[in-house]
Amino acid sequence: MELDDDIFNSLLKYTKALSVALGYRDLSTQLHSERVQELSASIGEYCGLNRKELNTLVMAASFHDVGKIGISDNILLKPAKLDEAEWLTMKEHSEIGEKIMLSTELEGAPQVARLIRHHHEHFNGMGYPDNLAGEEIPICARIISIADSYDAMAVTRSYHRVRTHSEIMDILHEETGKKHDPELMKGFCKIIERSHHRAP
Repeated sequence: MELDDDIFNSLLKYTKALSVALGYRDLSTQLHSERVQELSASIGEYCGLNRKELNTLVMAASFHDVGKIGISDNILLKPAKLDEAEWLTMKEHSEIGEKIMLSTELEGAPQVARLIRHHHEHFNGMGYPDNLAGEEIPICARIISIADSYDAMAVTRSYHRVRTHSEIMDILHEETGKKHDPELMKGFCKIIERSHHRAP
């Protein structure tokens, strides 16, 4: 991945090692992040984001789960559904990721960190960590949320089977207006049909 902005290329250079480190702990998370980055970029382009917004989106999508490097292996790699206490710990990854990105102290990092923090907010205000709702949630975080949800269901996880494209879209439509932005979902429905990340 090469961005057309020196600021974001510098940020990418300094944070790429974190992605590699996370990949050694959990390869599936690293590969997931790469797919989410590509899907998010496609949605952003469809929505007409400007170049700076797209660069910020691509960076945040690439590292949206980097905070999982701070989650213990017994939770991160658990081959079963997490219990309530474990899930609360797992939810900390968005705030950990924000702190990791901010710690680079590089130009552009605060904007990327903000998106990492908010990629699990829900359109109806029932997400985390800050219960933001609607347009309170940065548009790029809303985009990442859709791409993240789709890809998470399109691959086999230790705690759920892989779902078909039709099954995933049924779930996403059910979540639209609750978890996901209805307007962004309209664009995603068109994009995913021609994407090589479309599930069978």
